[in-house]
Amino acid sequence: MMRDSETFTANADRCREEAASATLDNVRDRCLRAEAAWIAMASRSRRSEKARDERVAAVA
Repeated sequence: MMRDSETFTANADRCREEAASATLDNVRDRCLRAEAAWIAMASRSRRSEKARDERVAAVA
């Protein structure tokens, strides 16, 4: 099963690719903003996943 952080990172990669192939400045800028947002979400998700994994390990 794919973790949320992996999904968010995949979306960021897709936005980066779309930005690279964009011919219009506004489209490129929109894709880069979306990429930054996905990267931030992935980072927060990784922190949450790490904390969750540590809690599960402490209980086990």
